[in-house]
Amino acid sequence: MSDKIKVTLVKSPIGAIPKHRATVKALGLTKMHKTVELPNNAATKGMVDQVRHMVKVEEA
Repeated sequence: MSDKIKVTLVKSPIGAIPKHRATVKALGLTKMHKTVELPNNAATKGMVDQVRHMVKVEEA
């Protein structure tokens, strides 16, 4: 199991509820198709799971 994951924003958060918009921003995703590497821990997995309909996740 990798210690990092790649998270890519694939759907715009413009129409999303404010809590999901804040989660996307907290993940460091500011623009469409931007990818960030994040640690593979419980906190990150919880955030990604909350906005799973807007992001694509890969092992880094």
